[in-house]
Order: sequence, then C-alpha cells, then structure tokens
Amino acid sequence: MAALPPFSTSYRQQPSIGTPSSVFRQNQNQPRPASALDLPGLQSASRVLHDQFMKDAQIIPDIGDMLTTPGGQSSALYSVFPDDYRAPFQKRRLVGIPEALFQYYNTTNVTSHMGLIPEIERVWISIDHKLFLWDYIEGQDISSFVDQPDVITHVAVVKPRAGVFVDEITFVMVICTPVSILLIGLSMSTVLGTNNRSRKEIKMYATDMTVSTDIEMTSVVGMSDGRIFMCGSQDGCLYELHYQQSESWFSKRVHIVNHSVGSVQSLFPRFTSPKSEDRIVAVISDPKRNCFYTLSARNSISIYQASSEKAVHHVQTMSNLYKSAQEKAPGSPALTPSTFQIVALHIMDPGESRTGVQLIAITMNGVRLYFSPSTSAYSFSYAPTPSAAGSVRPLQLIHVRLPPPNLLHPDEQSSPHRSGYNSSTRNSPPQPPSRPFIVSGLENSCYLDGLMVSAQPGDTDGTDFLLCTAPDLTRIGSLGQLNPPSQQQPSQQSMYGPTSYGTGANQRPPLTEYATLLAIPGRTWSMATVPRESTPPSIAPSPPVTNELATQFSEPSRQFMILTNVGLTFLIKRRALDYLKAVIEEVQTEGVVQPIIEFRDSFGRDQTCAMLLGLASGNTFLDAGEPSTSGTLCTISPDIANVAKQAFYDFGERPIWTERVTYGTSDSSGSAIFSGRREGFAMYFARLVRPLWKDKLTKPGPPGLQQSNFEDHLLVTVQKNLFALKEFLDKNPHLFHSAPGEHSVSRTSSGNEQEAWKAEQNSVSQLQALLSRTIEAISFILLLNDYRLGELIAQCDPDTQKLITSMTFEDLITSQNGVTAARALVNVVIDQQIGQQISVDTISEVLQQRCGSFCSTDDVMLYKARESVRKAMESRNPSERHNWLGESLRLFTKGARMLDFDKIREVCGEYQQLGYGKGAVELPLSCAQALDPDNLGLEYWYAACPPNDTRKEYCDKRLKCYDLVLHSLSVFEEQASQSASVQGSNAIDDPEAIRSHAYDLAFSSEDEMFHSTLYDWLINRGLADELLAMRPPFLEAHLKREPITVPKYQLLWQFYVKDGQPLRAAEILAVLAESDTDLLLDKRLEYLTLAVGNAKSHPVTIGGRHETAISFLTNLEEKLDVAQVQLEVYNALLPHMNDPGEAGEKIKYLSKTLLTMSELYQVYAEPFDLPVMKLLILHVSDHHDEHVVRPIWDRIFDDAIEKGADAQTNADHIIASVVPLGKRFYPSESAFPLKYIASLLVKFALKNRTQLPNGWTPRVLVQCGVPYADVWDVLHEMYESQIPPFNTQSGVQVVSADIAILLNDWLEEAKRPQSSVPRGEFPVGRIDLAVGQYLAELGINQAETKAIYEGIKRQLRRNW
Repeated sequence: MAALPPFSTSYRQQPSIGTPSSVFRQNQNQPRPASALDLPGLQSASRVLHDQFMKDAQIIPDIGDMLTTPGGQSSALYSVFPDDYRAPFQKRRLVGIPEALFQYYNTTNVTSHMGLIPEIERVWISIDHKLFLWDYIEGQDISSFVDQPDVITHVAVVKPRAGVFVDEITFVMVICTPVSILLIGLSMSTVLGTNNRSRKEIKMYATDMTVSTDIEMTSVVGMSDGRIFMCGSQDGCLYELHYQQSESWFSKRVHIVNHSVGSVQSLFPRFTSPKSEDRIVAVISDPKRNCFYTLSARNSISIYQASSEKAVHHVQTMSNLYKSAQEKAPGSPALTPSTFQIVALHIMDPGESRTGVQLIAITMNGVRLYFSPSTSAYSFSYAPTPSAAGSVRPLQLIHVRLPPPNLLHPDEQSSPHRSGYNSSTRNSPPQPPSRPFIVSGLENSCYLDGLMVSAQPGDTDGTDFLLCTAPDLTRIGSLGQLNPPSQQQPSQQSMYGPTSYGTGANQRPPLTEYATLLAIPGRTWSMATVPRESTPPSIAPSPPVTNELATQFSEPSRQFMILTNVGLTFLIKRRALDYLKAVIEEVQTEGVVQPIIEFRDSFGRDQTCAMLLGLASGNTFLDAGEPSTSGTLCTISPDIANVAKQAFYDFGERPIWTERVTYGTSDSSGSAIFSGRREGFAMYFARLVRPLWKDKLTKPGPPGLQQSNFEDHLLVTVQKNLFALKEFLDKNPHLFHSAPGEHSVSRTSSGNEQEAWKAEQNSVSQLQALLSRTIEAISFILLLNDYRLGELIAQCDPDTQKLITSMTFEDLITSQNGVTAARALVNVVIDQQIGQQISVDTISEVLQQRCGSFCSTDDVMLYKARESVRKAMESRNPSERHNWLGESLRLFTKGARMLDFDKIREVCGEYQQLGYGKGAVELPLSCAQALDPDNLGLEYWYAACPPNDTRKEYCDKRLKCYDLVLHSLSVFEEQASQSASVQGSNAIDDPEAIRSHAYDLAFSSEDEMFHSTLYDWLINRGLADELLAMRPPFLEAHLKREPITVPKYQLLWQFYVKDGQPLRAAEILAVLAESDTDLLLDKRLEYLTLAVGNAKSHPVTIGGRHETAISFLTNLEEKLDVAQVQLEVYNALLPHMNDPGEAGEKIKYLSKTLLTMSELYQVYAEPFDLPVMKLLILHVSDHHDEHVVRPIWDRIFDDAIEKGADAQTNADHIIASVVPLGKRFYPSESAFPLKYIASLLVKFALKNRTQLPNGWTPRVLVQCGVPYADVWDVLHEMYESQIPPFNTQSGVQVVSADIAILLNDWLEEAKRPQSSVPRGEFPVGRIDLAVGQYLAELGINQAETKAIYEGIKRQLRRNW
C-alpha cells in the first residue's frame, strides 16, 4: 500500500444517490415486517463482527507475553517524540486549592498534610487538628471535621465491615494522629452539581470508635471484607485495626493488633520486632487476590494473606532484589546501589496479564521490576473468586524494565514540532536529544492498565517533573502495517547495555513504550487514578486492557490526578483517537498531510479507517472529557469531519479479488480482500456492540423473575453511537462505491474487479442491515424494560420462557428464535394493554416507531379489522353494526401502510355494499397518506409532475386510492337514484343520506391533492356551477394550479365574482384575454370588457388596494382600447384573409392574439396601407407627430381628388372622406390636425375658387364637428399670416369671404331656438371689432362679402 497522495476530491464528485435524509426517514417510519428479514444476511454480518472481536483480542500482545520473550529478561525500548501529537499524556486542567483554606495558615507554626481519596472524590487536607475534605469536582466546596484535639498526620478511606454499621454507611474514614486512631462513618449520594456534572455528596457519622496508640500510624489500607492494615511510622511494624459492633468478654470494641511481633503465622518464625533499618514503610492491598504487600526501608517486599479473624498468613519475603535485578540486566548503569531504592509498589489487575504478572516495583531512578508467581508461571490462571483461586503463591522477579535513556527535557518539548515530521517517521527513529534527561529522584508514582506516572522534583523551584509511560501499540501490535512490529528495528538501542531479542517470524515483539516528561507546578504530595465507570465484563472475546484501540470508542479516557501544594493537576491519557484528531486538524488548518499519512502507516489502514469513521460520525466518547459528560454524543466541526470522511475514502483503497486454482482441474474459485473502508466499518461497528453481542439477554432477578442483563445507560450509549454511525452512512452512501472514472491499476481483469466490488457492497449492505436491526433491538429491549421484562417473560409459555432465558443479544437480532421470541413478547405486551383497558394504538405506535422490524402488530390489527367487518355483516342491529364497522375502519386505518391495493379495493367494495360511506371514503384517503408517508408523491404533484421523476410512483399510488373514493361516490349516487331497488338491503341508512354523508366526508378531507382530483371529476360531470356555489376550501388553489387552462380560469373568475372579489376576477379575466390559447379576438375583447366592468365595481376601501386598483383599471382600459382598434384593423383586412402568402397568414394571426399599438401600426396599418387605421392608432395612442400625420392626410386628399373630374365632384369626394374622420377624431390633434386640414381645404378652394361657392371650407369644417370659434381662429390666423398663398390680395380676399360666411352662419345658429351655441357665449364684441377690421381691409370689388359683413353688424346691433 503506497503512501496515498494528498486528499483528492474523489468522493466529492460522486453523484448524490437518492436523498439520504429522506431515505433514512422512510426507513424509520416504515420498518419492514418481521417476515421480510434477511436472516442469512444478518448472520453473515454477525460472523464478521465475531471475527473482529477475535482480531481485537489478538492484535495487541498480553503485557506478560512481552515481558517473557525468550532472552528478554530486561528491556529499554522507548518511543520518544519531540512533537505533542504523539505525547502519551496531556495536562488537562489544574484545580487550585480553595482560597478559603489559606486563612487557617495563620501562623508559621502549623503542621499540614494532604492526600487523595478518589473513592469519594475528595482531597483531604489537615491543618493541625483540623481536617478538611475538598470536593475537587465542584472546585471550591469544603467540608470540615474538627471534633478531636490532636494533629492529624494521615487519612484513609476503607470499606466497612459487614454488619457493624447501618446500611447507609458505605465507607469508613480512618483518621490517624500521633496518639490515636479515629473512625468516621461516611455515606454517599450522587447529585447534580454545576454545569449538570454529577458529584458525590457525603455525610459524616460519628462512630464513637477511637483507640489510643503510642505509635503514629501511616499507609492505611483496607481489604474487601473491611479489615484494616497499616504500618507504624516509628517502629515500622505491621498493624491491624480491629473493630466490631460491640465489646465482648475478650476484646474491646476497637483495638490494634501488632502482626510483626506475635500474631503472624509465618513460614519463617520471627521472634523479635523488625530491625529499625528494615522497617516497613508502605502497605499495599490487593483486594482481588485477597492479599496485601509490604515494602521495607531496605527494598524487601513481603506478601501476606488475610486469614482468620485478627490473623494474617505471611506468604513470602523477597529480599536481595538489587542482585536479582543485576542478573536480569547485567552491566546496566541504571542499576547502582545508591539509586536502587524502591519508592512504590503497584498491583497489576488479574485481568491485565494472562501470564499472571502480579506486582510492579519502581525505584527512585525509574527502574521497574515485574513479579509473577514463581511456579508454573506460564500456565497461571486467575479465578475471579478468592476461594477458587486458592492460596496466594510466592512471587519471583521476571523482568527488569530500565528507564528511558533518551528522555527530552520538558523545555525541549515546547519547541516547534512540525519541522520534525519528515525525519521522525515511524521507521526512522528521532535523533537523540541534545540533553537527554535522566530520571534520578522519583518520589511518587501511580499505575493503571499498563500506564505509569511518576513524579520527581524538577530542576527549578516550585516545579515537579512527571515521567509518563504508555505502551506504544504501533510497535507492539500487529495492526496490518506495511512493516509489522517484528520486522521493525527498535527505535532506540538501549544505552544501558546489550539486550538480545529473537528474530524469528513468529517472535513476540518486546515491550516498547511511549515516554515523555511533563512539568507541573508545585511539589507532589499524592497521586491517584480518576475512577471511571468500567464496562461490565463481556462473554465476547475481550481485548487486553492495553488495547485502547478496541475500547477508545466505548469507554472514557484514563485519567490521573496529581496533588501538589498548588492544587490538583489532571493528567489525561491521549488515545490514538486524540492523536488522529490532532493530525486531521493539522490537515484542515494548514494543509499538511504528512502527519496523517504517518499515522496511517503507523496504525495500519484498517485501524485508521475505523478511527476515521468514528470521528466523522460522532461518538459519546470522542472528547477526552469529564466522566460527567458521558452519554452525550460528541461531534467534531463539519470541516474536520469532512477531512476525516475524505481520508476514510482515500485511505480505504479498493477491494481486491483473489483467485484460487485447483491444480489438475479447470476449477477456480476466488474471494474478495475487502477495502479498508469495509474493514474499518466492520471494526468500528464490532467495537461499539462488543459489550452486548455475545451476552445473555436476561439474568435471574427478583424471586422467580428474570431481569435485563444490561444496564439501561449502557444500552442507550451504545444505541446513540450506532445511530450516529447509521445516520452518517445514510447521508454518505457513496463511501462504499468506487469513484467515477477510477480505472483499475491492478493486473486483475475488469471482471474480477467487478466481482470484488460486488462482494464488498454485498458485505457492506449486510452490515448496514445488521446495524439498523441492532439499533431497533436496543429500542426493543428498552421498551420491554419499561413494561417490566421479567413479568412479560413470566406470562409466556414455558417453551418460550426457556428460549428467551437462553438467548443472547446476537440471537435476538439474527436468529429465527429471536423473531419467535420477539413476536411472543409483543403479543404479551398487547394482551396486557388490552387487559388493562388501554388502547392498543399507543403501544403499537411506539413499537412501530422504535423497533418496527421486531413487531408484526399490523398482522394482528388487520386480522381484527377483517373480523369486525364480518361481524358487521352478520349483525342485524343497526347500532351494533355501525360500531363494528367503526372499529374495523379504525384498525384498517392503523395498518393502512401494510395493505396492498387489491386489499384496499376489496374492503372498499364491502363498505359500499354495506352502505358505510365513512369507511368507503376515509379508508382510501388514509391509505393514500400511508402509501406516501414522506409525501414524496404530494411533493411531485406540487412540483407540477416533472418528467422522469422517481416520485411519480408515490403520486400514482395516491391517485389509485383517490379513484376508489370517486368510485364509492359514484356507487352511492347510483344507489340513491335507484333507492327503490335498494330497500331491504344491508344498508344501514337511507341511500340519499349515505350519498350526502359521503360527499360531506370527501369535502371535509384536508388532502389538497385529493380535493383537486375530486373537483376535476365533478367538473367533468357538468357540476361546475354547483361546485362554485359550494366554494370548498381548496377550489381556488385548484383552479389556479398549473397547468392553467381556459376552462379552469373561466371558473376561477366566476368563483371570485361569487366570492365578492371583483378585482381578482378582473385580474383573471385579464390573464384569460392575454393567454396563449386559441381564443378568438372577439372573445378576448369580451373578457377585457368584463375585466373593466369588474375592476370598476371594486370597492374603494377593501384591503387598501385602491391605488393599485385604479392603476390596474387604467391599464385594462388602455388594453381594451387597443383591442378595439385591433378589431377594426381586422375587420378592415377581413376581405383579404384568404390572400395567398404571408399577407393572409398575418391577417389570420390578427384574430388569434392581442397585439400592441406599435405592432398594429408597423405590421398591419403601414404595410397594408390603411390611412384611416393609421389615424385611429394615432388617435387612440395619442401620438403627436406632424411628420407622421400630415402625409396621411395628404394621402387622404390625394385619394379623394379624382383626376379629370370637375371641382364640385372632387369637393364632394373630399367632404365624404374628411367629414366622417373629423366627426370621429376631432378634437384629437394626433389624428385630426385642424390647422393643417383647414389649410388643405383652403388650398383646394383657392385652386377652384371660380367653381366653389364662398364659405365652402368653413362649412366643411363645421360639418366635421369643429366649433365655429375654432374654425374662425384658424381662418383668422391664415388671414393675418402673410404666408403664401395668403400674401396676395386675392388669397386674403378669398379667406375674408369664407370668414364672412362663417360669421353669418354662426350668427344665424346663435339666433335659432334650441341652438347648439348659447346666446350668452356668443362673442358679440369681438366679432363686431373684427368685422370692422375686415370691412376696412376689404377689396373694392368684394361687394357681396361687404354686404354680408354689414348685415352681420346690423344683426348684432339689433339682437344684442
């Protein structure tokens, strides 16, 4: 597997396969019935999980195996890195000692001690005789005990002896002073503190148990049965504090036993107290092995077993350990008499080492001594109960672990680490540090599950250094790396002398550890591990405790507390997961991919993919956080999740097909080597479910009853993580497909590659099916717990009870027995609910939603529903029949999604036959909804049914159900019309009432798509007017829905009129008039006319739309004007409609759509040369342009004047042309420019003045409807203009004669009764003045004109 290039975007280009979120929702809401389970597929996937359990149990060797490799009696292999990514530990936080305590240090002369009591989450601090218990979870909370007078030197908490105290007391606090020992009872309860973190609340109880002593006691330890051992500070003897409920004849209620002097049953008789130089300095208890150890000042280790009351059995004392260590590591400079001082002993948990490594001793310079039972060490097995384990056996030194020679000083670790990546890869060890730090003065240490933390004073005041070691899984594990551990060179040869290792292929790797040195503030007083909830032991093959790869996603990080005089430092073990998160952040923020590639090379492809999958999907243990936050799903930021997802895809590579050929035959078979993606998925899935998978479902509980074998919180946590994984995979279905365009680079044929992909996807789909079913199985168990699982099992038949009690979690999910047991339990639950008169609906809903694949309640419901229909048919009591039908409808509706269409149609037919309108209408409507649970069909319908859409299938299902409703309505119509023949039938009501009720139910549905289908059906049956009269709720939306049709809009505008919305009706009519349909022009004109009428009837005040309405009306009126012009143009061109070529087509087009004025002018009036139409267009559009209108009038005059005809004939032609146009267009200057038309008339009159009578021009204009005053103004302007032809005397005199006639006609009209010219408006004075002027300027030979003028003057004087 070559190093991959930086992340490609291969998967981002994948086409989206479906919509994962909707698919997931559908899966949740539509679980398969139990009968559809693919049990063989589930079993195959379960075998994959089992294989992963086996791998996890084997990939990391047992710590004992690594310590007992042949030739490996000592070791000093360490991985030391300058960067902080691979640092095994991290300082998480420092909680300062509460300020409140410092007030007690009021003098310089106080005596103070402190220590850790992790069992009760407290730090104890003594100041003289005062004891303070500091709750470090809350941070500042302190409780105190001051009820005794002596200086307190040591405090410990132990388990109480059975039967001595009340049940509330769960711990006993032992308080030591130089002159006494005092016992205080403690009770504990868990409460929620700040930030919703749980904390322990303690209460102290006085026990009145105290004993005087002349020796100051220290190193107090308790055994599991409540016995208390300790050693004396001054004499170094081993003591036991014995207490009992009450005094007896021979012993006090509380007293001290000295086991070093007289009471020890020893293999080696001891008659004197220990020599002062070899006194006991520490006592360490090993409750699981029922023994304890003592350490002496001269490095002797003794083992004791608590035997009978007040007696101990001395098993062994190991001395001369320095010599034994030298034999294991000859020549090592770390082993010198001056530095060989054991500072601590640590117990190794029995589950930690299969080979029985039991005890670790650590010296002041960091040498670790490992001890295991001395006889048959390799076959040693530890039984869980002390009685089964037999007596404790003597120990022997089996391995010496030398301290790291290449430790970096903490100052050097703060240097930038990123530059070191290219050199410090996995197979090229980091360069030795410039100044390696040699451990020399360790004082405190702590051990847990292969992790060791030790403290020594730093090289600056007020600072301690912590030496932290942890197994380097990349070197000791077989993780599928390119270079397995056995082939790697050690990262650093020991400077402590030669060590020999075997080199065989099957050789177990020697122990290699990460090591680092951390600086913390203050001087260390005490250290302890932070208690954490341990996962209960599982039947499944379990990984060793050192294999954190297998447990990092299912349990919290290990943490240590270091108590200094500054405060409490929390140290957290960094898991591979935390290292991976850090390198992914590096990729995301800085684009550096080398660290993540190194990570993949170190941990192997499959392990890396499993961790990437856990990171990307989210997990409750993702954050190396406080235990109180467990149970909440943690996720990383979307950007980092995307990098993890991309890395998962890229690192996962491709599956490979391998052929196996049987020699001598043509047979060949093959198998797939799966990709890292599939392996990572299987590995992560297996690790999540391992605590449950192989374990029994139940265990004996209260008398005679079973109970769940799993704690609810464990089930919930596992389910949260599985659900997060499922959701992630559902959203990213492309993760297990090859990238598009990815071509084979291997030598296998494309057929083989396809086989490999096929096998991979088959396996992945089986795992995904198992994942879904596992999530539901947990819901199922939690649900059964809610309904009291023990009582449910007790109600099953004996065979089923036996089946359930012998069943594992895996069986429930993957076996036919599991299906049978689940069905039996569901039936009991339902029967129980019915017995308690509780609705079955509630429980069946819960079952379906949470664990649908386990519950076939639908079958039960549908059976009951069919039974109810049968009873209704048999019943002769109408009320009873109605009740049975109602019950059947309720049950059918409940199981609607399980009904196939034929069944729905059959039930509807029965309802029709029984005249049960409610069922015949409501059942198909419920089924329509159930068959389209995510409303995909409805969405498709709302989207106007686009082509080639996968949602069409759901839409068709709905429509088939709607057709059943319409068929029912038709049947009820027919029954009502033939009511006479129905008399005496099974109907439960009269047919007309049934028909009416069925329609009411149909119209009361809230399904818009159904309403639309119903309306179309009614309209097609000619019931549109009745529908408009009803105005049902969705009618408006239906009529407005795409595609828009003329019949729908014709109904819609009528709907608005009936609904009192004239403006909306006008809007629809306007849309109709302008629609792209085959409406004829006269119909469009009619719609526009109706639209104008409706718009005008819109009330002013409604909805504040007054201005909009006016604007809309104006716009409509303009469109109506244009349409009327278009109709005239069309009528003018109608004779030419059948002309050949483009002209005829243009005229036909004119009748089919509405055009604009510009189109009418440019496409029709102009090309077809229609001067009158041109004037009409100019008039309607009010377009003023002399250059356009004058040529039109010139053309009209030219057309009117016939060549060769006499003047009078032409004058008649002109009158015939001009007068109608004048009457139509005057006073529009756009179409009837008065001055220009008058000038044309005058010019014609001048040209023919001998043949035309005087006054011809003004009389023509008056006929056109021009008022006398306007005609006089135009003529008078000509008279005064001096512009040719009015610059000659003859021209002026002709105009003067016309004016005379005009004024005379005007005067006569004004005198006439009922005149159009009111006398009061006749301008007498102006005319009188003007006539005077005209007379003065009149030509000599104009006698006739002069007489008219003088007559006018006389008339004016006479009448005005």
